[in-house]
Amino acid sequence: MTTHSPIPLRVGLVGTGPWARNTQAPALAAHPDAVLSGVWGRRPEAAEALAAAHGTTAYSDGTGLDELFAASDAIAFAVPPDVQAHLAARAAATGRHLLLDKPVATTIAGAREVARAVEQSGVASVVFCTLRFAPATAAWIDEQAALDDWFTAHAQWIGALYAPDTANEYAASPWRREKGGLWDVGPHVLSVLLPVLGDVTELTAARGRADTTHLVLRHTSGASSTVTLALGAPVGAVGTEIELRGEQGVVTLPRWSDAVGSFRAAVDALVDSARTGEPHPCDVRFGLRLTELLAEAEEQAGKR
Repeated sequence: MTTHSPIPLRVGLVGTGPWARNTQAPALAAHPDAVLSGVWGRRPEAAEALAAAHGTTAYSDGTGLDELFAASDAIAFAVPPDVQAHLAARAAATGRHLLLDKPVATTIAGAREVARAVEQSGVASVVFCTLRFAPATAAWIDEQAALDDWFTAHAQWIGALYAPDTANEYAASPWRREKGGLWDVGPHVLSVLLPVLGDVTELTAARGRADTTHLVLRHTSGASSTVTLALGAPVGAVGTEIELRGEQGVVTLPRWSDAVGSFRAAVDALVDSARTGEPHPCDVRFGLRLTELLAEAEEQAGKR
């Protein structure tokens, strides 16, 4: 638990899209141990609108990003992953702590660039994989990770983001449409399976209809898991579940909600890591590992 400090962490926000508006800016503005030190966006009008909504300063192209870094102790990112990777490495090089979104990057080189910058500068980092920070699911993951002899797991995260007449703001995201469910929701599933079953030692991937990707994984614990990921399914096929089976029986990931509260917990984690110097389990090194696995899956699935 974070111990409140009279000196809050100044966190700048890079990005002005739906995720920044709906989740990150509200969580940062209301956090007791953080101050939203500014908002940067490529479109000045969007940065000004979001900054005004939360009583902070707007920055835009030109020297604006450097000015935001100078006004901040840490930077949170709400931009496409490969834009994030370049800007995060730049921020870390200036000594700013990083609150990254998943995936860190969609290329191994990009994720390594960020990890290298963090290591060289000694800053703290946290990757916001929602299930690792939502209170109900975070506690469940910790409970299952403390148990031994899980035999197998099955996970599916199937969405209908592109269904006709969808009102989902995230359907307009070019990187999600290009990279599909593997890269968008794959990090969420892996962020649950790896702490419980161990790192992946063998991976097989194959494509299904639309953007569906199927994974078969072998873990260091000896357990295996199967994963199905999609964003382009029909509405009737939608569903998310992660199930573990072993000597303890069958357990299922609980439901979760409140993205703002989950992001607030990620801010807690960054504040603690920045103050103590202790790395968080879901830091940039874990984010790099997720990118390595997803890139391998993408390559395998593309050959089938």
